[in-house]
Amino acid sequence: MIETSEGAMGTFVVHPDNDAPAPVVVFLMDAPGKRALLRDMARRIASNGYYVMLPNLYYRTTPAFELDFSSKASFEQMVELMGNLGNKAVARDVGSLLQHAGADGAADATRVGCVGYCMSGPFAIWAAAEFPDVVQAAASFYGVRLHVEAPDSPHTRLGEITGEMYIGAAEHDDYVPLDMIDRFEAALQDSGVAGRVERYWGTHHGFAFDDRPAYDRRADDRHWAALLELFARNLQS
Repeated sequence: MIETSEGAMGTFVVHPDNDAPAPVVVFLMDAPGKRALLRDMARRIASNGYYVMLPNLYYRTTPAFELDFSSKASFEQMVELMGNLGNKAVARDVGSLLQHAGADGAADATRVGCVGYCMSGPFAIWAAAEFPDVVQAAASFYGVRLHVEAPDSPHTRLGEITGEMYIGAAEHDDYVPLDMIDRFEAALQDSGVAGRVERYWGTHHGFAFDDRPAYDRRADDRHWAALLELFARNLQS
């Protein structure tokens, strides 16, 4: 349980069992919650030499939530929980996570990566802008609301980012139309920030999660390669 100014945030932490402090990776959950699949993914990242933190971003409302994909009521609860989150709130949470990591001898909180999926794609980019001194890599996979008409649209803060960005987008995505990806890519290029946008042709929203109907093994493998290469380039000494 990591204390924030807004409550206790249950966080799954996993890291290598060795003497050297490991770079930190903040793994921001998607809307269905901090479930077994994400914990397995966190372990996979950690096995490559990272101190991984997977928080329950819904902690302000509930100590735990996992979507029951077969339940309409559970889906409605998820939508309500999502509505209570935003880039600024999650950035405060990331600050609490980094403070906690900074006090743990197993972590090197001067080298940080962030990754988010779906709901949390924009959170990862916003965190990179909020903590440019330490966040050296950030990735978004089928992230929503990357370029919208709102004061907190992630594209407005690209110029503040010093790390490398990677954006992976599905070709067929009801939540993230390709024209949004095109606009975000243009903003990324105009900002001069290191990074790239890749379109995963033939895929649908959720292609990297094997608990989704849209799961695509080939795209999942490609996503893992891109993510781990991004972190290795920027976080490994």
